[in-house]
Amino acid sequence: MRVPVRTTLAALSLAILAASVISLGSGAAFAQAAKDAPAQKDAPAQAAPPAQPPQLKQIALTDKQIENVLAAQKDMDALTDKLPDNAPPDQKVMAQLDAVAKKHGFAGYDDYNVVVDNISLVLGGIDPQTKKYIGSEAVIKQAIAQVEADKKMKAEDKKQALENLNTALKSKAPEVENKGNIDLVTKYYDKLTQALGDDVN
Repeated sequence: MRVPVRTTLAALSLAILAASVISLGSGAAFAQAAKDAPAQKDAPAQAAPPAQPPQLKQIALTDKQIENVLAAQKDMDALTDKLPDNAPPDQKVMAQLDAVAKKHGFAGYDDYNVVVDNISLVLGGIDPQTKKYIGSEAVIKQAIAQVEADKKMKAEDKKQALENLNTALKSKAPEVENKGNIDLVTKYYDKLTQALGDDVN
């Protein structure tokens, strides 16, 4: 189930997305992270997540990598949109994802995901109003305040959004190690949120 929040779309989407990617660890594509994040709380017999999520492999991003992610997104979405929620991709789909990644200049799908994970780490900390990096915790707190203040949102949607945001807040995103990534992702912020943000609507 996707969270139908329109008034706080950018902040909510990016906050949940960043927390999802971080909690899933490296190798989680944007589309799958967005599809899987809300459903994870319903997973049977897995109530307690591991104490430490898998370590996110942080790299110094380049303009070329971000441009390649943007170029690959339409093809990636065409494949991941066909996947049922919470279903692991089969070998055929993985081969197709790998081929798309290679077509767009990555060593493979894993390499593509490392870049996407690093982009999402920064995106999750950018204030959608000012487009300045303030950190994921501050962005999530802003989104919580916006959802709580929203009088038009249905009670059920508000409850779900607040649960997702509070879970994201508890996830504690790692600090961005490569500070140059902040300026680089901020430079492409509008293009990245347009290309990647649609997956979390």
